[in-house]
Amino acid sequence: MDLDAELDRARDLDVSELADAIESIGFECTRCGACCKGYEGDDGPEPHTATVFPDEVRALQEAGGATDPDGDGTGGDDSNDESGTPMEWRDVARPMPYGLVEGDDGPEGETFEWALQTSACGDCRFYEEDDEGQGACRVHEDRPLICETYPFSVALGGTSQPMGEAVNEEGVVRAHECEGLGRDISREDAEELARALKERAVRELREARGVTEAYEPVETGPGEVVVHDSEGAKRPDGTRVQ
Repeated sequence: MDLDAELDRARDLDVSELADAIESIGFECTRCGACCKGYEGDDGPEPHTATVFPDEVRALQEAGGATDPDGDGTGGDDSNDESGTPMEWRDVARPMPYGLVEGDDGPEGETFEWALQTSACGDCRFYEEDDEGQGACRVHEDRPLICETYPFSVALGGTSQPMGEAVNEEGVVRAHECEGLGRDISREDAEELARALKERAVRELREARGVTEAYEPVETGPGEVVVHDSEGAKRPDGTRVQ
């Protein structure tokens, strides 16, 4: 795959045309929480998996526990964790599981990119529900681009596909499984989503190219995991591998 050519295609995406596609498909978030939860896979329960860029991890470290506890974009308690200090890297992100093998001491090997950290039940660690079961994101204002643009993606090589099968496609815009699809969306909201979708496509391809350029194989021992991102090889706690 020619990542430079795909990156050029991403940069040339027309926001207005993307908005047309989003408007045609229709979408309104129902706060069902399905895109933030673990799910039942073919081999049993699977944890929530959403790609997050290294700089997004750092932003979430600083944002910590509750920039928008209601998940409605109105803000709220902007403290970090309960102690008032930024969160640790591993509290925000985990190694992408793909490529790792289960050893005697747990997962081991090399993988690429990071996924948002999950709770014990497999849900995104920043997801919570109110007493009526309505979903909310505790870091709504700082949520990663893949969360901001769900359930949409673009059909370009080298870009990430979010959870759920693609169920609709308009031009290069794909819509993935979500109960909010088909609902009315304003032009303003469609354009805002389109801008974020284009930004995500460009960022994903830049990241993929950066991973390729920075990659150097690292020998791992039992129980050791190395994550390769655009900044180089890292351990699960975010520290660099020397």
